[in-house]
Amino acid sequence: MKCNVGGIDMAARLIIGAVLLIAAFTVTMSSLWQTVILVIAAIALVSGIIRFCPLNALLGFNTCTAKKQTFE
Repeated sequence: MKCNVGGIDMAARLIIGAVLLIAAFTVTMSSLWQTVILVIAAIALVSGIIRFCPLNALLGFNTCTAKKQTFE
């Protein structure tokens, strides 16, 4: 699997995912919105951790440096 999420992009995804996760459990909202926010937070956190985003791959975006593009 090729890395397509670079350092700044990874940090942004992890921070946004964490903020959304905290907001989903602390802010009063309907269960529908809470579920939507939790799904978005999970996608952001997972794509930040594994440094691969299927949407980036589909659209041809790559913010990863050339040195660290492959995983084993």
